[in-house]
Amino acid sequence: MIEFSTEQLLAGRQLLNGTAKFRMGVAKLEQLPPVDRVEIAFAGRSNVGKSSLLNAVTGVNGLARASNTPGRTRELNFFDVENQVVLVDMPGYGFAKASKKDVRQWQGVLKGYLRGRVGLTRAFVLIDARHGVMTHDVEMFSMLDDAAVAYQLIITKCDKINKHELAELEAETLGHLKKRAAAIQNIHLTSAEKNFGIDQLRAEIAGLVI
Repeated sequence: MIEFSTEQLLAGRQLLNGTAKFRMGVAKLEQLPPVDRVEIAFAGRSNVGKSSLLNAVTGVNGLARASNTPGRTRELNFFDVENQVVLVDMPGYGFAKASKKDVRQWQGVLKGYLRGRVGLTRAFVLIDARHGVMTHDVEMFSMLDDAAVAYQLIITKCDKINKHELAELEAETLGHLKKRAAAIQNIHLTSAEKNFGIDQLRAEIAGLVI
């Protein structure tokens, strides 16, 4: 667990206080809104628990909605938080229910966003505690390295494994990051269901805004 001071935890709670609002969904680069504040993106495989985590972190139940069919969503969803930061929900990867042509087109949009977005301060990549780092996650790491976007891993659903397994998973996951150029060398451990690690993640986000 990453340690934060009382002041940092308070700043996180004050920023992410239940006032986040959906701004827009973007399917093409030309639809991107102007950069007017810090942007923080969230990425992860389908079913990793991204929507649940975003709802827990923002304190707005139902703000982010999971697609009924994993891998179908093909939009960058932008959420405004207190006119200070924008959270960007990137589509889940790994179970794309689309043609190869559509997948290539979407990957082009994603790469264009990552490489050209001046306000993109950090990307969080979510990893399911039950599965660990998988092939599609490694591909995302490489995409972020190539785009020179700083990224940090969040292990989700930590309540689904025991403490010994979690410690082993954390060490193993850190091993994937050692030679990664853009990776932050520490990991957030979370459970949206148990509200575990949520305040620490809020504090991390607030620290990127201040």
